Amino acid sequence: MTRAVRRATIDDVWPIHETARASWHAAYDELLGAETVDDVVDEWYGLGDLESSIVAATGRDDAEFLVVDRTDDPELADCRGFVHAVPWPEDSTVAYVVTLHVSPEAWREGTGTTLLAALEETVGDSFDAVRLAVLADNEIGVSFVESASFERVATRESGLGDELLEYVYEKPL
Repeated sequence: MTRAVRRATIDDVWPIHETARASWHAAYDELLGAETVDDVVDEWYGLGDLESSIVAATGRDDAEFLVVDRTDDPELADCRGFVHAVPWPEDSTVAYVVTLHVSPEAWREGTGTTLLAALEETVGDSFDAVRLAVLADNEIGVSFVESASFERVATRESGLGDELLEYVYEKPL
């Protein structure tokens, strides 16, 4: 399957929002509950916030917002996944993956790997490493990140609920 990675545009806001919703429900409904997942997605992936993030990343060397479409054919283009990275607040030599989500129907098809490879290529000249966080109970997310050669560097509270932990991973560029 061909996967076309490109910079996100404001036309992608709704598809990104819906991809985030589907991914969050598939990964976290059992852990957090569907209502909490809806609340988190509406808060973290609000249409205005997504538009602002896309616009802010456009034209910057130290930020990126990428989407991957199903094919190179513009007639069939749809958001299969997305990744958004900015400088880590405490260390500007590290790219922080704010969010990375893939549509559940595209899990295990290489979409996430394609997104990470494209991100690493586009930010590689600006950063020394890539860092991201995954909820510890997100088995598919943890498995994916570890299979992509990221190493766990920390464990911290997630802020999503009592006693929920997240793992922080890093990969040198």
